[in-house]
Amino acid sequence: MARRPRRRRRSAVGALIAVLVVLVLLTGAVLGVVAVLDSQSPPRPQAEVCFAGKDSEQVALSTTQAQNAALVAAVTLRRGLPARAATIGLATALQESRLVNIDYGDRDSIGLFQQRPSQGWGTVDQIMNPVYATGKFLDHLVKVDGFATMPVTQAAQAVQRSGFPDAYAQHEPRARAFASALTGFSPASLRCDLNAAEPGSGDAKAVRERLRRDFGRLPARTGVDDEGATTVTVDARALGDDRRRLGWAVGQWAVATAASLGTVAVEVADQRWDRASGEWSPSSDELRDGLVRLTLVEGA
Repeated sequence: MARRPRRRRRSAVGALIAVLVVLVLLTGAVLGVVAVLDSQSPPRPQAEVCFAGKDSEQVALSTTQAQNAALVAAVTLRRGLPARAATIGLATALQESRLVNIDYGDRDSIGLFQQRPSQGWGTVDQIMNPVYATGKFLDHLVKVDGFATMPVTQAAQAVQRSGFPDAYAQHEPRARAFASALTGFSPASLRCDLNAAEPGSGDAKAVRERLRRDFGRLPARTGVDDEGATTVTVDARALGDDRRRLGWAVGQWAVATAASLGTVAVEVADQRWDRASGEWSPSSDELRDGLVRLTLVEGA
């Protein structure tokens, strides 16, 4: 009678070991299946974001914000205004709408700059057109005597007449960094970390239409590179005499709009931005000052 409990204990231990072995095997099988599925699935999307500035002074915008920043800077350039006007415009839009073309706001305020149809800024359709809205903001800004040398928040308030006149100042560092890049004064200082472009999302016609919308008429030629990818070469010299700077302005505009235009590479001077790395690096093919080449993703 004294030996029976020991047999039961040995049986229980054996059963427990068997259960543990089965659990280990099942866990290994599940992990193996997950690994196979992961290897067959497309990469998980990353958070798409654009940066301006250098090293520890970099500031960030979402790709939607960056594309709107590119538009504001482009309209400033086509009007021949100083980079300070772009900084003021971007700081204003960051405060008013977070630099997003929204169709709502305080009372009847709408758009990038939260302009009000009831206050004579235009119709709802006009104000929701970001080119029109930017133009109207600049129309008022250039009437402010000394706007280019006064504090950003003071210049913005002179146009907007906000109930929070000091709020624009908080956005100045970010606005200044993106304005400097998008007007060409800070070469190779704007980069975007993007997901891989969808096949067929690159369209030379769409690129030319966006260029025309933002900059007006710029010469642009469609071609094909050595690997068969479609390219669009833009001549920024139509914007003014400072060819090298204006080439960088258009080039960094091309990076800021790459998320929606299917752009996989941008070349300016002796530098190339690559979508896969998100970085600028030396290019083997140096372009003349004022020329910018976009490479678009291939079709499906």
